Amino acid sequence: MSFLIRILIPDAPGSLGRLAEAIGAVGGNIKSVDIVETFHDRSVLDDIVVELPSDIMADTLITAASSIDGVVVDSIRPFSGRVDRRGQIQMLSNVASHANDLKRAMQELVNVIPQAMTVSWAIVLDDTGKDTKISRVAAAQAAPEDDGSNPTTIDVTKARILNPETEEWIPASWGLLDSSLAVTPLNGTGMVLVVGRTGGPDFLASEVDHLGHVGQIVGSILT
Repeated sequence: MSFLIRILIPDAPGSLGRLAEAIGAVGGNIKSVDIVETFHDRSVLDDIVVELPSDIMADTLITAASSIDGVVVDSIRPFSGRVDRRGQIQMLSNVASHANDLKRAMQELVNVIPQAMTVSWAIVLDDTGKDTKISRVAAAQAAPEDDGSNPTTIDVTKARILNPETEEWIPASWGLLDSSLAVTPLNGTGMVLVVGRTGGPDFLASEVDHLGHVGQIVGSILT
């Protein structure tokens, strides 16, 4: 089984190598490493996808990583595939190729976003219909089911974090299992892209900015 472990690690020679050795010692196989953010104190937040044998528990991975001086485990969760931010280029090309077939273009978007942004699911909603009901255009495989509880209004003018506890328009199913949520408008289209991380971790400001850039680019392609 594969897990995505988010860790804070010193930005120093040999740190990543020592971490990789500790992960390997417990049977872990690193599938991808992605730098999420670099901080002024010379530490780095990394997303690392690790494949573990079926008889090894995730706690073993946490213990192995934490055994390295200066390493702090932020979160760990099951994750399919590997982090693939470069896949966004192919996705944008596919969106452009299918710009005249909106549903297919948006399905291309939500299929790639989970691996590109290390989220559990993605949904595109359309608020351009004549009636007040907001429709679901496309959804990733792991997205909450379309149970008819789509919001009747969407309070989104820019990329931002969503708070299901204080924002009544957010369907309850989106926030289950302590999911972290973020959203961006697809500029000029009347649509929004919602992403969720089941069980967290929370979205960083840099990740929200990244999501906003995706919204701007996809919106420009479609308009």
